[in-house]
Amino acid sequence: MSSRRDFLQMLLAASATPWLPDVSAATTTNTDGEPMAWYNWSGALKAKPRHRAAPKTIEALQALVRDSRDTIRPVGSGHSFAPLVPTDGTLVSLSHFNRLQSVDEPQMRATIGAGTRLEQIGQPLADAGQALVNMPDIDEQSLAGTIATATHGTGAGLPCLSDQVTALTLVDGRGEVHRCSADHNRDLFDAARVGLGALGLVTSVTLQNRRPYRLRRVTEWHPIEAILDQAEQMADRHRNFEFFYIPFSGMGFMDWQDITEEPLSSTESLDQNEGARTLRTVRDMLGWSPRLRELALGTYMKTIDRSERVAPAWRNYASSRQVRFNEMEYHLPREAGLPALRAVRRKVEKDFPDVFFPFEVRYVKGDNAWLSPFYRQDSMSIAVHRVHDEPHDALFRAVEPILRQHGGRPHWGKMHSLTAAEARALYPRWEDFQAVRRTMDPEGRFLNEHLRRLFAEGTS
Repeated sequence: MSSRRDFLQMLLAASATPWLPDVSAATTTNTDGEPMAWYNWSGALKAKPRHRAAPKTIEALQALVRDSRDTIRPVGSGHSFAPLVPTDGTLVSLSHFNRLQSVDEPQMRATIGAGTRLEQIGQPLADAGQALVNMPDIDEQSLAGTIATATHGTGAGLPCLSDQVTALTLVDGRGEVHRCSADHNRDLFDAARVGLGALGLVTSVTLQNRRPYRLRRVTEWHPIEAILDQAEQMADRHRNFEFFYIPFSGMGFMDWQDITEEPLSSTESLDQNEGARTLRTVRDMLGWSPRLRELALGTYMKTIDRSERVAPAWRNYASSRQVRFNEMEYHLPREAGLPALRAVRRKVEKDFPDVFFPFEVRYVKGDNAWLSPFYRQDSMSIAVHRVHDEPHDALFRAVEPILRQHGGRPHWGKMHSLTAAEARALYPRWEDFQAVRRTMDPEGRFLNEHLRRLFAEGTS
């Protein structure tokens, strides 16, 4: 590892002046005398709620809903980039609903508190002889937030985590408790599996699991055109497959995983957080010459070795994200994904030389939850990032129309500009969801400004 870093430093020394800009992150402070501010993970979203609550029981949660006159929004780990949480009313944390509640061994199911972080689920499930079928690559999210936004991992034959839900419990806008499943209260079930926190406060989720398993994870670096040429075949060949493109490098890496009985093992791998910082340094030094930047990065990346790791599945899925960013992600019909990615790459490398964060591309199987972006659509997901302390608006405004033109639907938890009319056109069951939402929350208690616009409620 150190020899490769030394090699990159040598390339940079030969290519640019030794001046390095200050790239330290900006800090924020609270204003004395005002309500304590809430920020999301990237710092782009801010709210000053009048009230915060963390009920310990479902009865206390019911009482809170009945007694409150404010807008009520649930809050988890703050990993949404879309403004689903911000309100000046009441923020409700479900952090006390945070444990494995029961296990159904014959059916291989488990009921888990909705405030449980994904990182808290793996070991208790393993101890109970179960494992999640698939996982996203960030495990700090709450289970309720993951379900509400159709957050996903990768795998052409694997749906998002919401599709693994077999039952859930929630408190509606009147403070009443509802339980739903495929066999009971089916319309609510199909709406609530991806509910955006607009139907009620979810307190528990039952998941369809499987026996514990190990995954062998492999990462390889290649020229991006070579990756694009084989991406579809790799997605069909491996259980979990994704790839990343590094802007202005001509290079990317593929990451795939398959179930194995091999013993636990690991080779040296490149730290993604250190890698992001390195990409920023190269951008700052060589941004004046895209050709020289690509030469330096491409030469360096060709020296990065293949890495492999065998571990329990729940340990292998997640990645540590220490470098904060803002993100836009769209889910496109699988056949439209690669043409869209090529168009995004052309646009970014023509007009946005400051971009350095990798593009992430994943595969997700279609499902039938009404507001799932994967509703009856096998998808390729394309995510574009911008580091948190640099402007993201212009980049996302330029990329979003390309993704929309190729039939994309946005990730509900990431930045997008979807209007109510556009959403209605994209989701065949949009009006069905609206009917359930109005029944569950007739006074719009769970609608903040963002959701009112999206559902065209209280707007002219």
